Amino acid sequence: MVDGVLQFVPPKEVREVMDVFEASAYLGVSTDTLYQYAKIGFVPAFKLGNRWRFKRSLVDRWMEAQSDKSMGRVGNGNIQD
Repeated sequence: MVDGVLQFVPPKEVREVMDVFEASAYLGVSTDTLYQYAKIGFVPAFKLGNRWRFKRSLVDRWMEAQSDKSMGRVGNGNIQD
C-alpha cells in the first residue's frame, strides 16, 4: 500500500518445471524429504546436471494417484470392496 492506495502485485509465474525449493513448497514437505523421495524414485523427478527437477504436471498426476490409493479407489473411481 502506497499513500493509502492498494497496488496490484502480479502473481509469480507458474512454471512447468520446478526446482527442489519450489516443489517442496508445492508438496508441503521439507527439501530434505523431497531429496530422499527423488533419490528412491518415490516422487517423479529428473536430474538436470546435478540438480533435481520436478515437472508440475507429473507431480500433479502422482499426487492424484497417491490420493486415489489412500482413498481405496481403483482406476474407474469406484470404491474397492
